[in-house]
Amino acid sequence: MEYAVEHQTLSRWRLILGAAAEEELNRHSGADPLSLTAEEQIMDRALAAIYDQTDGSGNGANSGTGSHGRGAGRGKSAPRLAEWLGDVRTFFPEDVVSVIQHDAMERKGWKQLLFEPEVLTSVKPDIQLVGTLLSLKGKIPERTKDTARMLVQAVVDELIKRMENELRRAVTGALNRRQHTPISSLSGIDWKRTIQRNLKNYDTDRRVIIPERFYYFDRVKSNKEWTVIVDIDQSGSMAESVIWASVIGSIFASIPALDTRVVVFDTEVVDLTEQCANDPVDMLFGIQLGGGTNIDKSVAYCEQFIQEPGKTLFILISDLYEGGNQSRLIRRMREMNESGVKTLCLLALSDEGKPFYDERLANTFSKNGTPSFACTPALLPELVEGALKGQDLTELAKRLEAKGR
Repeated sequence: MEYAVEHQTLSRWRLILGAAAEEELNRHSGADPLSLTAEEQIMDRALAAIYDQTDGSGNGANSGTGSHGRGAGRGKSAPRLAEWLGDVRTFFPEDVVSVIQHDAMERKGWKQLLFEPEVLTSVKPDIQLVGTLLSLKGKIPERTKDTARMLVQAVVDELIKRMENELRRAVTGALNRRQHTPISSLSGIDWKRTIQRNLKNYDTDRRVIIPERFYYFDRVKSNKEWTVIVDIDQSGSMAESVIWASVIGSIFASIPALDTRVVVFDTEVVDLTEQCANDPVDMLFGIQLGGGTNIDKSVAYCEQFIQEPGKTLFILISDLYEGGNQSRLIRRMREMNESGVKTLCLLALSDEGKPFYDERLANTFSKNGTPSFACTPALLPELVEGALKGQDLTELAKRLEAKGR
């Protein structure tokens, strides 16, 4: 048993460190020479294709595939890559598959092979892959577009499933506080329900119903109580945040109580409200990742949708590397906040770690009443609920930031 445990440990280190470490591992093990099982050999070849200076088939750096020996993924190798992807998905857990798949794109330059339908159907759909597809969407050939759309749809559906219930609960929980609470307006009375619930109080002598309680229509169900504006930086560094923001924007748009606007920007501003409300996948394919950044221009565009400042939530999603007029942007955001708008700046909206961002501008925003911090999707419902309930967003942001660490 002890030998089996030791062999398993050595095998794992061998898979992590690669073939170059095998001699050293054998020297320190004191056991029989290490030999990998058939499954471990497949795993080793899959990892070597990405992390070794080989093509994953035992060929070294001088195998005729270039000065660095990176033969994997070069040339007409789509069927081989599809087989490699199959091996990775078979022998590694899902979270590891996503990491290996992403490294394959970045380390080996395999992005172009996503244009092959047989490869695209083999990959594991995840948010990083969607970001890669969106950055390449202008180059995707016709034969692959349907497959690419199906992959993006699968990821969007998964993200919606993950977020929708909590986000809806947060919004309705914040806005339905007055449900069936007396309102000094006859037009709000639900007469049918009021009569039905008070029939037991019918006075036969006077032939009238004496109501103990009046019931009122839930105004949230019939009116747009709040305006939510989601302003999204579509620069290349914001890819994962853009995908999350698009999904969240589509959930907001499906809630009757909210008048939702979704805007994306680089140096130009594009209003994608209609696409977001109808199909978040269409919206994503309407986004052009990359380019410059003019946040001030986008905020100026969004200001036209603020009709009732005290009932408006403005969410800017950006790393704040402004290429436009920064001093004017600071003034716009400060004046928006002072008018009563609930303003937030999410430096990133993702499950990843701390993002790169303009710290000076973020600190200025925060001092002027616009909390600026990275937020995971899991914490966003609590943040939105707090904003709609009128809580102090600076204090709430500090609590959520501490919770997210």
